[in-house]
Amino acid sequence: MNQPGDHGTDQSHSLAMADGHPLFVRDWPHARARDAVLIVHGLGEHSGRYQRLATWFHTRGYAVRAYDQRGHGRTAGRRGALPHRDDLLEDLATVYQDYAGRLPQPPLLLGHSMGGLVAARCVLDQRIQPPAMVLSSPALRTWEPIWKRYLATAMSKLAPNLPLPNGLPFDKLSHDPQVEPAYRADPLRHGWITPRLADFIFRAGDDSVRDASQLTVPTLLLVAGADRLVNPAGSRDFSSGTWASKYLTTRYFDSLYHELFNEAEPSRSQVLKQLGDWLQKRQGPV
Repeated sequence: MNQPGDHGTDQSHSLAMADGHPLFVRDWPHARARDAVLIVHGLGEHSGRYQRLATWFHTRGYAVRAYDQRGHGRTAGRRGALPHRDDLLEDLATVYQDYAGRLPQPPLLLGHSMGGLVAARCVLDQRIQPPAMVLSSPALRTWEPIWKRYLATAMSKLAPNLPLPNGLPFDKLSHDPQVEPAYRADPLRHGWITPRLADFIFRAGDDSVRDASQLTVPTLLLVAGADRLVNPAGSRDFSSGTWASKYLTTRYFDSLYHELFNEAEPSRSQVLKQLGDWLQKRQGPV
């Protein structure tokens, strides 16, 4: 997630989805890439906030792709709106398959927050099968009360794309004092959610926790213990659901906030070290 002063060059283009809707895509190509990663952003934000993480991967020999999900960033359309409930899953599958077709080997997948939920559900549904996956503070469970969940279900049928404030506490994104004002000033972020999108998040989170034992992709789960944007209990339950599986590695950061890759130092470097160590074990020495 980029902050002022970050460097790195991306190449942007649009990619048409199955229904013809174009998504805004950023690529950070690498002339001597030893691997690649596709990054999926969270609710209300956009791929441009991942410039710094893309640079981190790039310096370690990775080509990188990220994209603005439907209803976000530079992708056209109503903010937070979905024509169909599974659009975000279909979109990820299309973007991933397009990227994989341009590479000598399929990319690993990294999803943050809502993007982590989309990544997990897409893999569990076997829409895509990346060689490995990283989930950062995935939105497997929210802090919303049960009555709001019932309301979202009802409203998803009556007024599915009614724009509503998402209510996320931006002051709990990170302990870094620069993150919140930069986020609020970002013209490409938005603070909206719609009933259909909310219902998707609630249902897909429950389904993913229920289906955790079916995980067959090597996965690193990074959990922010002091997360106030998503409920970390969802990640704990997901981890518990894979107890008999050799595929999941979980790392807890008890005192950290939601945006683990954007935390204050030295915490951010500690998170990235855990990621780097896991990647090196998966990939082998340089």
